[in-house]
Amino acid sequence: MKLPQFTFMAFLYTLLVGHVPQLQGQESRSPSIEVHTLKADEEIIYKTFPEGEDLKLHVFYPEGHHSGVARPSIVFFFGGGWSKGEPKQFFGQCRYLARRGMVAISADYRTKQSHGTAPIACVQDAKSAVRYIRANAHKLGIDPLKLCAGGGSAGGHIAAATATLKGYDEPGESKAVSCVPAALVLFNPVYDNSQKGYAHKRVRPYWREFSPRHNLSPTTPPTTVFFGDQDRYISVKLAKEYQATMQSHGVRSDLHLFPGEKHGFFNERKFEETIKLADAFLVSLGFLENAP
Repeated sequence: MKLPQFTFMAFLYTLLVGHVPQLQGQESRSPSIEVHTLKADEEIIYKTFPEGEDLKLHVFYPEGHHSGVARPSIVFFFGGGWSKGEPKQFFGQCRYLARRGMVAISADYRTKQSHGTAPIACVQDAKSAVRYIRANAHKLGIDPLKLCAGGGSAGGHIAAATATLKGYDEPGESKAVSCVPAALVLFNPVYDNSQKGYAHKRVRPYWREFSPRHNLSPTTPPTTVFFGDQDRYISVKLAKEYQATMQSHGVRSDLHLFPGEKHGFFNERKFEETIKLADAFLVSLGFLENAP
């Protein structure tokens, strides 16, 4: 039996902030209101630069978690056009998935605003983050074969890039540990950088090698994608073409379209719906147990 709307919202609020709010009629407070008050359980430096700030992983652990176990995990990358943004964007999703049994991480990476870098550096950092997490699987208490990646907008691009792009590795970094995640959870990702897609002029000299949509293959991991059908950066047509290309390679590709929604919709009005669908996707892959 399907739970009424307010019941799920109360449950979701409990996952995020640890207690059930007072309900008036069938209304409850949106969990997105509380996201900015969330704090990670641990901050870990995964990459350092002599000329700039260290890059951190903001880690959320399941209750009673300890090193040496082998839980599934996911790392999220924030959006901001490769120019700005902060890891807090995905703290709500991290807390939810930690309460569901995953080690959930929101990663920092270099942007134009923070480090004066170009989009290539964002992909380099995303690959470094996945490699660091996988290389430290025992310490973090995760299964290296069940490490997923996700993100929104430009963060969705670099999450997809870890799985699809050749090259764009940090110079001097060992590639002995794979940067390819086991699955992708993408929120309005700008994963097409052609003339029809996002920021073509900005990456024009290397766009074809940089565009995840143009580098899909049979080894691309299973993917779930969330888009508003009024997104001005990636059209519904391009999103469907991405899905069709994935499927032509025999790879699972779920596409969820939200009528009337624009870019960046997922953390406010549709937080509940998108996290439920992401949860179901992870359950279907065996990374989470049946939904609570």
